[in-house]
Amino acid sequence: MIPRLLPAAALALAALGAPPASVPAIAQSTSADGLTFEAYLGQLKTRARAEGVAEATIDRMTAGLSPNPRVIALDNNQPGSGTARGYPPMSAYIAAHVDAPRIGGGRAVYGQHRDLLGRIEAQYGVPGPIIVAIFGHETSYGRVKGEFDLARSLATLAWEGRRRDLFADEFVALMKIADKGYDRSQLIGSYAGAFGNPQFLPSVYLRLAADGDGDGRADIFTNRPDTFASIANYFRDAGWRAGQPWGVRASVPSGFDVASYRTRLISPVCPRVHERMSRWMTVAEWRGAGVVPQSPLADDVMTSFFQPDGPGTPAWLLTGNYRAILEYNCSSYYALSVGLLADEIVN
Repeated sequence: MIPRLLPAAALALAALGAPPASVPAIAQSTSADGLTFEAYLGQLKTRARAEGVAEATIDRMTAGLSPNPRVIALDNNQPGSGTARGYPPMSAYIAAHVDAPRIGGGRAVYGQHRDLLGRIEAQYGVPGPIIVAIFGHETSYGRVKGEFDLARSLATLAWEGRRRDLFADEFVALMKIADKGYDRSQLIGSYAGAFGNPQFLPSVYLRLAADGDGDGRADIFTNRPDTFASIANYFRDAGWRAGQPWGVRASVPSGFDVASYRTRLISPVCPRVHERMSRWMTVAEWRGAGVVPQSPLADDVMTSFFQPDGPGTPAWLLTGNYRAILEYNCSSYYALSVGLLADEIVN
């Protein structure tokens, strides 16, 4: 989860896919800096102890730990940023991720918990359909949450060293969660450490997990009030603006020159995502350019034009709330599909 928390979903996404057909054994017996796993685990234990984790918790969470070769293989297979400038069609991704089963599942969850979601929206300002759409995208409404021992996965990734600081922090955060009384058998999730219904990383859980039913515990494993409140709290922290949509479809005049509205800013985070969006202008300014929102949106709202598949294809005016979705997972494919699924859930 770093100045802002690293979105849990960004690390968890690949973990929900099929693993490689075969996973090679770990070739190295030491990490890149020459430490054995046992020696590095000792360092993690010392740090956890220094940050107040009980000795009994450290013992039960690290008993029998060894490197997990499957975790290293999955991490090494993560796609890099690369140098290619092309983008897969957005329409194909939307068709696969905003499909009938996911829409139907979302409508069922929303209908079952409409009153609860209404109370959470009143408290946090985040619409229920957005919360349910995240729940659906992350874990198929709680059905697919990962199968990895989080302590083993995080210790493996920290030891391996490619992103040591990140995963060492997450390992110690996991120890602090365990110290709240969670059993190690309950602390399972994605290979990269995300867990529970919203697929939070441990550090995110410690900061933003919320008690949605007033029982004094933030259980994002099976408790839906806590799950929904935690997702809402994440979005509130990310800057969600109550009363605004994430974006609306827009009509575009023939011959519209989108290049003339290209942003000149370079984002320090996920630049390839933000470079596809235009500069930010008010709805009134977009109307003046011939781009007309197809749903109500106040003239003074700042929006960015987005037509990912090029001229003649669907286009949107995106509000600042779209950027809040990007905080959860910095992918326009993910963010747009979450927004569109949320719209379908209430249509």
